[in-house]
Amino acid sequence: MLVTEQDALRQEIKAWGDMYGRDRTALIPILQEIQRKHARISEYAMQIVADMLDIHPVEVYGVVSFYSFLDHKPKGRFVIRLCRTISCDMHDKDRVARQLQNDLGIRFGETTPDGRFTLEWANCIGMCDQGPALLVNDHVFTRVTPDKVHDILEGCRRAMGVHAQEQMQEQLV
Repeated sequence: MLVTEQDALRQEIKAWGDMYGRDRTALIPILQEIQRKHARISEYAMQIVADMLDIHPVEVYGVVSFYSFLDHKPKGRFVIRLCRTISCDMHDKDRVARQLQNDLGIRFGETTPDGRFTLEWANCIGMCDQGPALLVNDHVFTRVTPDKVHDILEGCRRAMGVHAQEQMQEQLV
C-alpha cells in the first residue's frame, strides 16, 4: 500500500498528539513541531490538528497567523529575524538590515529563490542591551555589524554544505 504525503503528515501529527496531549494546551507545541519539520503549517495540517484537538479550524489558523514564529507559507532553512526595537535602531540596525538585504538579494518578508534564507523583522528578542541583535533560527547573535553579517551568512552556508554532505553519505550507504 502506497503511503501518501498526507497520510504521513497525519501520522506525524497523531504522534505529536500522543506526545503533547489532545486538548487545547497541546496546540502550540504541535504547531511548532509541524513548523520545525515542514518549514510551514499547511491548511491540511491545520485541519488535522483542529480535528484531533476538537477545536474549530479558524482557531488553529488564528494561532498560526498571530504568532510570527509560525507560518502557513514556506520559509527558508535559515530564518533570520532582525530586532527592530528602538534600542537596536540606536545601534545602527538599519546598516545591518541593508547588509542582509544586499548579501541575500531579498527584502524583509521574502525568501531566497533557492529556499535557503528568509528575512523577517522581530519586534523584540530580549537583547536590548546588546543590539543590534538577530536570530538565525534559534541562535542569537548580538552586537551585529555589517561585517559580522558576512560571517553569520557564511556560517549558515557552511552548515548547509555539511548537511548536504551528510545526506549524500546516507544515500550512499
